[in-house]
Amino acid sequence: MTISYNWLSEYLPVTVEPERLSRILTAIGLEVESMETYESVKGSLKGLVIGEVLTCGQHPNADKLKLTTVDTGSGSPLQIVCGAANVAAGQKVVVAPAGTTIYPKSGDPLTMKVAKIRGVESHGMICAEDEIGLSDDHSGIMVLSPDLKTGTSAASLFPLYNDIIFEIGLTPNRMDAMSHLGVARDVCAYLTHHDKKELRVKSPSVNAFKVQEQSLPISVTIKNTEACQRYSGVSMTGITIAESPQWLKDKLLAIGVRPINNIVDITNFVLHETGQPLHAFDADAITGNKVIVQTLADQTAFITLDEKERKLAAEDLMICNEQEGMCIAGVFGGAKSGVTEKTTRILLESAWFQPASIRKTSFRHGLRTDAAARFEKGVDISQTVNVLKRAALLIKELAGGTIASEIIDVYPQPADKKQVAIKYHYLKKLSGKNYHPDTVKKILEALGFEVMKDGIDELWVSVPFSKPDISIPADIVEEVLRIDGLDNVDIPSAITITPSVEDDREGRLREKIAQYLAGSGFREILTNSITNSAFFKEDQLQGAVKMLNNLSVELDVLRPTMLETGLQVIAYNLNRKNTDLRLFEWGKTYHSKAVGNYEEQPHCCIYLSGQFSPASWRSRGSDGDFFVLKGVVEKIGQAAGLPALRWEAAAGEGLTQSLAIFAGRDQIGIAGRVSKSKAGQFDIRQDVFFADLDWSMIVALATKNKIRFRELPRQIPVQRDLAMVVAKNLPYAAIESAVGKAAVSKLSGMSLFDLFESDKLGADKKSVAVSFTFLDEEKTMTDKEIEAMMQKLIGALEKEAGAEIRK
Repeated sequence: MTISYNWLSEYLPVTVEPERLSRILTAIGLEVESMETYESVKGSLKGLVIGEVLTCGQHPNADKLKLTTVDTGSGSPLQIVCGAANVAAGQKVVVAPAGTTIYPKSGDPLTMKVAKIRGVESHGMICAEDEIGLSDDHSGIMVLSPDLKTGTSAASLFPLYNDIIFEIGLTPNRMDAMSHLGVARDVCAYLTHHDKKELRVKSPSVNAFKVQEQSLPISVTIKNTEACQRYSGVSMTGITIAESPQWLKDKLLAIGVRPINNIVDITNFVLHETGQPLHAFDADAITGNKVIVQTLADQTAFITLDEKERKLAAEDLMICNEQEGMCIAGVFGGAKSGVTEKTTRILLESAWFQPASIRKTSFRHGLRTDAAARFEKGVDISQTVNVLKRAALLIKELAGGTIASEIIDVYPQPADKKQVAIKYHYLKKLSGKNYHPDTVKKILEALGFEVMKDGIDELWVSVPFSKPDISIPADIVEEVLRIDGLDNVDIPSAITITPSVEDDREGRLREKIAQYLAGSGFREILTNSITNSAFFKEDQLQGAVKMLNNLSVELDVLRPTMLETGLQVIAYNLNRKNTDLRLFEWGKTYHSKAVGNYEEQPHCCIYLSGQFSPASWRSRGSDGDFFVLKGVVEKIGQAAGLPALRWEAAAGEGLTQSLAIFAGRDQIGIAGRVSKSKAGQFDIRQDVFFADLDWSMIVALATKNKIRFRELPRQIPVQRDLAMVVAKNLPYAAIESAVGKAAVSKLSGMSLFDLFESDKLGADKKSVAVSFTFLDEEKTMTDKEIEAMMQKLIGALEKEAGAEIRK
């Protein structure tokens, strides 16, 4: 929400300095995210003066340049080289002397210096309009009235507007502060409470509103009274569409609203003043002088103000004439009924539309307008007529309009104010402060609440329509607290709590694994669970959870797999030359078995791309590959206390050379290289290795695991190496399986330490060298015992793996 300091100050009964106002706004829950100076002309023409051209002659070294002397009223005339064709002696001009900074309409600021131009010194610049930011005109220098006094500040001659703009981070429930008057009400409540003065907002008066004639009566019928509970309007004739006065354009430009014409600008002005959206219809487009608020048939075509055809949904509320729709209610106007430069008669609309209906329509058509942003949070239903009068008076003043009908106010079922009771002991319990009842009443009354019943220990108040979020006693506590100030709640010297003790095994395991990964150079990422359905194949989307009210077309489905959101992070880093990536993430995927039957699955994912170990003076460095990824997963399994992992070939979506990961009989994940087609979706051109672990399965297996302790062996282990020739396509797992079948009890470990391929070994053959470790915890083994075990292993390898032992 953007708030203008000048504009807001018009509604405050006292002057509040900008710095104090910033602190007040933050204290009352309207956090000021930024506070910046606004200048209608950048630099505000500071340092520019009015000068008189005394002489103007040809530059001695350039045909297109003139050499002038200019009196700026500050002593000796300045010698200035000028390239404008229209410069002449006797003119009054705008001069930027040396040392002055100018801010061109386009381009960077420029500070004037004494400079030599084609061998002649120039002590400043004679300015054109675009060179000092006044307009885009660069046809020549500005030639001013000869009556102006030399040395006068240029800033005093031109309409400049300076302001201070506050950007307020509004929470979604604070629709009451989505206007300057709403913010002013809160500020006055704060000042009333803290400065002990009765202060009220200086609201614009509408007492001057008077119907002047009855020449344009228009009837209104509401067919959908749930979506539109109140519709107010007034018609006006004799309108002249023109440019808005400067004061109105300045106010709108300061808060980032582009002026269009006086009618549209007035509706925007009143919107930001009061928070009530308005809409002006060209009355000539209202056939039969009848307005009907209704829904139209599904897929009805409607052309909006931006000249785009949109297909309406059956739930979209429309403002119609006798023949067709004129406006998407509360969201966007239609091309046929909008105000144009030929408009002379209008119907001004001020209505209340159901928030949920407006929000759905706004998102359905991708039309996020200022009006929709306010309607979807709930506007003040009691103010439609007053706001209408305010706008009509401004149109009468600025566009020459005549009020040509009575106020039309269709309000089938007047709304009742909500009533909320607050007990003083509950207020103390929730706020931590003991408030005097009179203090509570004064704060609430300053905010627009009305005291209905004042008991000894309880207060009943009616809630103003401007605060639709207030419904329970805790909301009242919040109102009192924010006006009084959270800083005014005393901090107790002692806090009594009952700690909750839980067996958080999953949390401890997650922390343990995260510490290992972080210590290994991995960085944790957190990606959005909502992603783009375009990333997935049709069969993946069959059971996906799709968003009904997605924020954009790129965020329309809850992710069915983890890979894609991780690849987005990798692509983001690669585009910024961060090519060596080690990432991990805990996240969830989502699936739907039927309508209303959803499930979410937790995952632990590892991403590896680029170099794993960087190059140094001692080594060249090495790239991350599948075997590095496999080692990381093995370490995770060890940290979780899982059985030895087993890897089997399996197909993985978006992966090539993928393997399923088993702990015992249970599959705990899948790993592999990301396929080129999948990586290409994200414009990734380097290898990415990915492991997706089923976190719930890992936690379940880790929970069953029992930690056992035993004495460290006193004997020294013995190692023996064995080289063998096997089939080229034989997996190492087959060698491990053959060794396992040998059932050598004193074999404590084995590891592959060499792999060699050559035509000398034979066709489709390879040499594998394995180191075996033997350990007898009771005694020292003899060479004879070790040799016997080695022969047993050799026999198993020859039989089960078809190995040929190399001598």
